[in-house]
Amino acid sequence: MKTQPTNPKQAGSTSARPPAKRAEPRSEPPPGKPGDRFQIADLCHLLESYLEPRDVADVYSAYLFGAEAHEGQRRVSGEPYIYHPIEVARILAEMHLDAKSITAAILHDVIEDTPTVKEKIAEQFGEDVAALVDGVSKITRIEFQSQEEAQAENFRKMLLAMASDIRVILIKLADRLHNMRTIAALKPERRRAIARETLDIYAPIANRLGVRQWAAELSNLGFAALYPLRYRIIDEAVRKRHGNRKAIVEKIRVAIVAQLEREGLHAEVTGREKSLYGVYRKMQQKHLSFDQVYDIYGFRVIVDKADTCYRALGVIHNLYKPIPGRFKDYIAIPKANGYQSLHTVVFGPFGVSLEVQIRTHEMDRVAEAGVASHWLYKSGDSVADPTQQRALQWLKDLLDTQQKAGNPREFLEHLKVDLFPDEVYVFTPNGEIKKLPRDATVIDFAYDVHTDIGNRCVGAKINHQLVPLRTTLRNGDHVEIITADWGRPSPSWLNYVVTSKSRAHIRNFLKNQKVDESAKLGERLLTTALEDIGADLQKIPADSRQALLKTLKLKNWDELMSEIGLGNRLASVVARQLVPPTEAEDASRFLRLFRLRSQKPKTKEPALAIHGTEGVVVTYARCCRPIPGDPILGFLTAGRGIVVHTEDCPNVVRYRKHPEQWIDVQWERDIKGVYPVYVRVEARNQRGVLASVAAAIAEQEANIDSVSFDDRDSQYTSMDFTIEVRDRVHLAQIMRRIRALESVVRINRKKG
Repeated sequence: MKTQPTNPKQAGSTSARPPAKRAEPRSEPPPGKPGDRFQIADLCHLLESYLEPRDVADVYSAYLFGAEAHEGQRRVSGEPYIYHPIEVARILAEMHLDAKSITAAILHDVIEDTPTVKEKIAEQFGEDVAALVDGVSKITRIEFQSQEEAQAENFRKMLLAMASDIRVILIKLADRLHNMRTIAALKPERRRAIARETLDIYAPIANRLGVRQWAAELSNLGFAALYPLRYRIIDEAVRKRHGNRKAIVEKIRVAIVAQLEREGLHAEVTGREKSLYGVYRKMQQKHLSFDQVYDIYGFRVIVDKADTCYRALGVIHNLYKPIPGRFKDYIAIPKANGYQSLHTVVFGPFGVSLEVQIRTHEMDRVAEAGVASHWLYKSGDSVADPTQQRALQWLKDLLDTQQKAGNPREFLEHLKVDLFPDEVYVFTPNGEIKKLPRDATVIDFAYDVHTDIGNRCVGAKINHQLVPLRTTLRNGDHVEIITADWGRPSPSWLNYVVTSKSRAHIRNFLKNQKVDESAKLGERLLTTALEDIGADLQKIPADSRQALLKTLKLKNWDELMSEIGLGNRLASVVARQLVPPTEAEDASRFLRLFRLRSQKPKTKEPALAIHGTEGVVVTYARCCRPIPGDPILGFLTAGRGIVVHTEDCPNVVRYRKHPEQWIDVQWERDIKGVYPVYVRVEARNQRGVLASVAAAIAEQEANIDSVSFDDRDSQYTSMDFTIEVRDRVHLAQIMRRIRALESVVRINRKKG
């Protein structure tokens, strides 16, 4: 929202310093400032209503400092830049934030847009203010590969600052709110980009922190900037309907007040209109017409005590019939941002539905201002406040996520997911309540309890019944996680977990597992390659190792082993870099490789043993599905490690031209586990044939992964099974049992 200074020399000047004594506020505006604009004197007058004179003087000193630092700078609209910080401070002052927050708001762009450094601000206004300003400032001196990566890094830095002081995000939200109020001065493509970011990130953050006033305004402003035509159409429709519906809303409000008074309850009752963005979202998500959305009216009932909320709820339900399943008690179980209220939807008069929110005055204050409403600017004690604690816990979880994220884009993806929770409440075996996003699974619950529980979970019970790990949780479920020491996260979990915390921990575990396994495999491959040329890895001098690491620009030996295990570097090449060949050896090797062009390489050294537990660095080709007992060969593939094929696999032919990437492998003698294999069964097309084949497979203690049909004609049908077997002997037993069935004509194993 800003341009380069029109006078670079003046814009960057910080030579003149604010007076050593505390400056007293003065009423005159800076040169050229129109009289009807919100001025620094107006800000000081607003601050005097709740701050001490000394604090107001500090804010005015910050204004003088900021005005000098931004001298000569103008916004895109052409107005002097200092107007923007004053408006940001005004937004925070209306929420009654403390003096340091207001001071930081006035200085929030000084580090980013002028040569002024953080140390200078700390010297003038203290370390707290300097830390707030630095937390709000973007990372502008680092080069990023893309705008998305830069955006993600900015959010990461902001979250780190937020974790130590929640006021950072309040200042940033106020900054974004004023930018959105003045966004019309920007070019259309820039407006759309900022509006999209506002709707995706800033409005949800404001909502998550409970600052609903800002969240609603940010959403509407973002909607208007991103979809101006849609905004205008819905706005006109709302205006047309407002006159007709206003009388209906007032009549319902009066009826509610009268019923409450008859029961001896005094309450403030107000009618509420949906925001334009809320109307649009409802229409878009539920595919509704405007009339269908606008028929839902909202009313807010504010009483004195929490007990009275429940009494008022009873009165409302006696007056209008409640809609089943549409009641929510956020008083007993508050939202993560501290929001408390009773929500109910009832059948109202005139054939319309009414949404009624019932809360106390204190709850209403929290609902509108969230964390900002609880900022104790006098005592500075924010830790004791439960809303602040919930917000800080959320930030702590986000920081844990960003530390586990592999890259900025991944973190930004997690952040967006985490900002749109539609909560479900479940219970631990001890009766503790856990809040999770809607559609959360058992695995999400396990990771929410503890990372180790998630990493080792192998099963679960919901309401004392065994369920799969992918089971979706519902409100009121009692969940018990079953763990085992051998339990490990599976890559398939990423397909159905929904929380960013779970996703980040699973990815982090798999990434570390891949590094560990690839390093072990790489060491085995290098040892074999060195033995092939008559060398011993243990006898390689440390100087030779360090020299090679320096040449390859790698940090340590484990990183090199991991590179070999993942197939990014060939063990034979690394071996020759460690032990350079003589001319005679080089010529002999050339002849040997030439002969290997048309046949599988033969070595005198023992083949690499496959244990079946190598995890992600050894995979089994889907084309031929090798199982223990099959003659196999390995092919080193960059980034994937070793891919194991059967020797007669049709796809092996295309690897013949790359013998240097072949790895001689063999099955370990006592290999354990089960392995999928393809089997085609051709049978007579008669009733019960699938059941009889499935029963035969089950008799041999094998599991069916999948089955598909290919009807050839009315007499015969083909069934393709994916079966889990232990080895070739087990597969032979299964095939013999199926072949013995009267209805089966032919059975064979599929490859290629």
